Amino acid sequence: MLAAGPCRRAVPVPARRRAALTTLDDVARLLVVVPSDTDPPTRLGEWLSDAGLELDERRLSTGEPLPADLTGHDGLLVLGGPQSSLDSAEVSPELVGVRHLLGQALAADVPTLAICLGAQLLAQVGGGSTRVGADGPEVGATLVAKRDAADADPVFGPLPLSPDVLEWHHDEIDRLPPGSTLLASNPAYPNQAYRVGQHVYGLQFHIETDEPLVRQWAEGDPVGVASSGLDLETVCARAAAVHPDLAEIWAPFAGRFAALVRARAGARAAGG
Repeated sequence: MLAAGPCRRAVPVPARRRAALTTLDDVARLLVVVPSDTDPPTRLGEWLSDAGLELDERRLSTGEPLPADLTGHDGLLVLGGPQSSLDSAEVSPELVGVRHLLGQALAADVPTLAICLGAQLLAQVGGGSTRVGADGPEVGATLVAKRDAADADPVFGPLPLSPDVLEWHHDEIDRLPPGSTLLASNPAYPNQAYRVGQHVYGLQFHIETDEPLVRQWAEGDPVGVASSGLDLETVCARAAAVHPDLAEIWAPFAGRFAALVRARAGARAAGG
């Protein structure tokens, strides 16, 4: 396990960016839900902070309560964890509040980025479904392919045709929410990235990882590693090899998502 950080951490916006973000004393604020300390925001948190967002991080494993609603936040990030989207409220009570916030985000089209477990919970809340992966766990560095609809998407559009990603999941999204837009697929599991409404995104894969995090996952998930057909060291080495490409591709993606959050903050500040 990685050492747990503080229960609630607000990452300050660099001063040079603050004036550019708004003419009022208001900063775009992103609620960051960390269902497990095994998947902190890591590099993604840095990219979003660099893009001008203030991160209000809530680590559920410490017992930190989630807000009742998204008032005071302009966007939502939900990360992954070892819990299953199929867990009942009795098995994973900490996910009840996460589902509630995702439902609010869907209803109001709040800019949202839901990753792995987060994307599975989002699919469920939106009327889709998940199940244990029909072809077993999907683990390690791989590629996904953009769908045609992604070209017109303001966040996904500039991505290369087949971007590098890091997979680590045992369940799958077998049915997307009604009316959602599929943005990326791969041969193993087709529902890799999708959008609901205009501003709510789900990613089955990870973009936030660094080398220590991947090693932690590999050491804690022998079943997942075995399913890849590779040994632990090879899984870690292949992930390490693509991490520079992940940063090159997905840091700008994070910046484009942050622009949606800043736009909502601007509208709120203007009384819109």
